[in-house]
Amino acid sequence: MADVGSKFGDWIKEGFELYKENLSVLILSSLIANVLTAFTLGILGGPMFAGLIKIVLRLNDKEQPPPTVGDLFQGFHYFMPSFLFTLVWGLIFGAGACILRFVPCIGPLIAIVLTLAGVAFLMFGFYLIVDRGMDFWPASMASIEKVKPDFFPFLGLYLVAAIIGEIGVLACGIGVFATMPICFAILAVTYRDVFADGQMPPAPPAREISPPEPPAPEADGDASDAPDAPDAPETPDAPPEPDEGKE
Repeated sequence: MADVGSKFGDWIKEGFELYKENLSVLILSSLIANVLTAFTLGILGGPMFAGLIKIVLRLNDKEQPPPTVGDLFQGFHYFMPSFLFTLVWGLIFGAGACILRFVPCIGPLIAIVLTLAGVAFLMFGFYLIVDRGMDFWPASMASIEKVKPDFFPFLGLYLVAAIIGEIGVLACGIGVFATMPICFAILAVTYRDVFADGQMPPAPPAREISPPEPPAPEADGDASDAPDAPDAPETPDAPPEPDEGKE
């Protein structure tokens, strides 16, 4: 992979192109995902955005037949890892922000900086869950390890993508359905390039399964399993002896 800074502009440009070529399916999928997320108070946020990422990745890979809006619900295949990803990290960032609020003056600013840094570190986590079927924690650690060597370029890329994705908020919040997929498309293009080498943390070794041992042969002469011997024939009673003499 080339230097992150040198590919910064290319990723943004390719993300825009991907968005423009698939405008209708991405906007409609984004609308449904956001409505269902809001209607379920965020419970379906993880699987809905996993489904949206699935669509964006397939569009980027130019799969045939191309994905449709109905493929959004494939995100339910990743329900638990995507749900835990949003829940666990949301609670961690939320708790940290609440604690830092009590720090005078600079507390809120530190909370914002740490949240942005944390989200940048995790920017590929969702994509790893969807694309490689990883659980939320290994996906999170793999994303952190990949971002860490080039943290500041990746942070800048994420900020640009997030700002573009949130521009729609200015239009009474409605336009976010149209602009949010741009952020997903930029990160999808970046993800495919960054992880093109296929290097991932080694998977835990599979547990060796020994073949079952054959049953031990039964010991010869086992009295418990030997057939019962036939009963000996009864000896007939001897005939009575004759009297020696009669008086």
